[in-house]
Amino acid sequence: MQRRANWILALALGLCALPLHAANLTIGVLTRADDERLDPRRVELGYPGQPGGPLGQAVDVAIKESQFELDAAKLTVKVDAAAARDAADARTLMQRLEKEGAVAIVLDLPADWIVRAAPAIRVPMLNAGEPDDVLRAGQCLPNLLHTYPSERMRADAVAQMLASRRWSRVLLLHGTTQDDTTRLATVQASIKRFGLKPVATRPFKLSADPRERDLANPLLLTANVEYDVVWVVDSDGEFARLLPYRISLPRPVVGDGGLFAVAWAPNFERFGAPQLARRFQRGVGRPMTGQDWAAWIATKSILQAAFDKALTPAAQLKAFVQPGFTLDGFKGVRLSFRAWDRQLRQPLLLTDGQGVIALAPAEGILHPTNVLDTLGADAPEGLCKTR
Repeated sequence: MQRRANWILALALGLCALPLHAANLTIGVLTRADDERLDPRRVELGYPGQPGGPLGQAVDVAIKESQFELDAAKLTVKVDAAAARDAADARTLMQRLEKEGAVAIVLDLPADWIVRAAPAIRVPMLNAGEPDDVLRAGQCLPNLLHTYPSERMRADAVAQMLASRRWSRVLLLHGTTQDDTTRLATVQASIKRFGLKPVATRPFKLSADPRERDLANPLLLTANVEYDVVWVVDSDGEFARLLPYRISLPRPVVGDGGLFAVAWAPNFERFGAPQLARRFQRGVGRPMTGQDWAAWIATKSILQAAFDKALTPAAQLKAFVQPGFTLDGFKGVRLSFRAWDRQLRQPLLLTDGQGVIALAPAEGILHPTNVLDTLGADAPEGLCKTR
């Protein structure tokens, strides 16, 4: 009888400790209108590293997974989704979301739109789709965080794997667009960082002109040079996806074709990842991509901060950058945001599209404090001047 009385008293005290009224939490989601990456014909081709569907679907999955905790905390979540036509429209929509009480905004916008729109915003923004390193360097902002890995992180992941395999001689093939040129420089920096040797750098060009057919001929592009691996830089993806098994020597292809680094792969089989992949597949009806995972973990970040009573934009941002704020991303280690560039530390998956071949950081790679900081810009480089 006494035990029952004690149990009733404990329950009453617990109920008294809960908030009397439900709190409302608004999460903004801002994407690009008429996103050409989501054209059904392109999605069907499954280019490595490309999104498979709208970012908001992953936000909804993350909220649904957290419903038990939300009910316990008496939190009601509202998603306010918008799509921008250009940078000016993105700024207007960000300002509206901020004014209407969003505690944070999950973004999937081009880098130049973010550069032009974000400086006017004070609410935390979580970039879940743009890998451009400029957002983590010269154009960084204290309230702009990144759950999607940067280009440099992806390049470092591949370079680490090559170094660990001692495949040191690298033949670089690259497209001729501005994006390819920028990403080529990032790849070259990673090759240098991990002690690899570029044996040649050759451009390719896809063209309907019969006179330029040889400019995209894999046999010609990879002939007359010795190499351990071919690293292809192809932002569009059309050339890279058909490169493996068509080169002049029997060597692996990495980069944007063959073996590539991603934030997430639906066939990852460790650390509880299959359960997450199945939940997403059931909820959305398609496999989870890297962009989906980045939007999912961004939403989980917002919710976790809210469970710790961070219910305002300022409180959310403060929570994100606390050293003790860590997340479970089903990648085997706790994840956290870097203080110097607001990038989410995370392992990357190296996959050929059929299965996950390896994880980065590679075994044997060392760092003075956190081995995850061997992926992407490290603190001593000081690329981001805003704190």
